[in-house]
Amino acid sequence: MSNNIENTRLENSTYNVLSALGKEADFLYSTVDKYIQDAQKDGRQNLVELWNEIKRDKQKHLAKLRECLEKEAKDEKLTS
Repeated sequence: MSNNIENTRLENSTYNVLSALGKEADFLYSTVDKYIQDAQKDGRQNLVELWNEIKRDKQKHLAKLRECLEKEAKDEKLTS
């Protein structure tokens, strides 16, 4: 049984990727669109553009984190 527990433990670096992935996804899917809407309502086109730029950057970050996590999972399978 202890062997199963050891197999499910995450290294700190893998946990960090998962944590960052969750934070990026949360911001991207639940927060940034609200900020864009608020800026649009206030007629602040400069802020709309800023938030859209940040959204694109976050999408890139999310994709990189997801790729990294997939690689980590594949590497873990190879070493198990």
